[in-house]
Amino acid sequence: MPAISRRAALRTLVAGGVGVSAGVTAHGYFFERHALQVVRTELPVTGLPAGLEGLRIGFVTDLHLSESVPADDIERALLLTTAEKPDLLVFGGDYVSYQNMRYVEPVAELLAAASAPLGVVAILGNHDDDRAVPAALARRGITVLRDDWMRLSRSGASLSLGGVRFWTKKRDDIAAAISGAPAPVVLLAHDPRRVVEASALGIPAVLSGHTHGGQVVLPGLGALAARKFPVAAGRLTVNGTELFVSRGVGTVILPIRINCPPEIAIVTLRGRP
Repeated sequence: MPAISRRAALRTLVAGGVGVSAGVTAHGYFFERHALQVVRTELPVTGLPAGLEGLRIGFVTDLHLSESVPADDIERALLLTTAEKPDLLVFGGDYVSYQNMRYVEPVAELLAAASAPLGVVAILGNHDDDRAVPAALARRGITVLRDDWMRLSRSGASLSLGGVRFWTKKRDDIAAAISGAPAPVVLLAHDPRRVVEASALGIPAVLSGHTHGGQVVLPGLGALAARKFPVAAGRLTVNGTELFVSRGVGTVILPIRINCPPEIAIVTLRGRP
């Protein structure tokens, strides 16, 4: 199948080029795109210390606060995440759409009350600028990892949490971002395609978003808009590196989800020899 952009795929699908009925489309617009789910998964991490076995990460990504993604959806996502009582809270990028500065402070304020025992960490996505968004998050006490890493400790055990910007793609640049980080490293990368570089670097686990799960998933065809990614949503193992991709909270291009509800994820780390 020839390469197709996510924008073109979504517009073609919802326009009815593959037979999506008006009723299904209306359901996707009025209901499903707001029908947040809690997804619970386990992520094996090679070399995870015993003291971090069972560490729970609340992973919330692709908020896209905008005219088509209301603050109510984001507030509900945060409430669902908080109710799970994760040890660590991670925001996976794309807080606004198309770098719209109008929504930067409002979305940062929505996230300001978020808390977890081991802290709140964020990375940037392709819709986030490199100045206003990280500054707004940092002012609310959120740690923003931009090609950097930090150490997490619990019960006398530690791991390194690395975070790269969307535009940091080359293996050597990712290696520089986590230079000096003691193993094991869990990498936060908005784009799941970075699992290739992570695997080459021996990074055992990656958390990503960006795909929205495809937004539109059709029987027999799948998520056409996400075919360029290693997986549209969920778990995948690439040469020993474990990847989890979240469908995220918001939408972009078109305000619709079909067979692809929004989610927040609770990711439990498990040791693997």
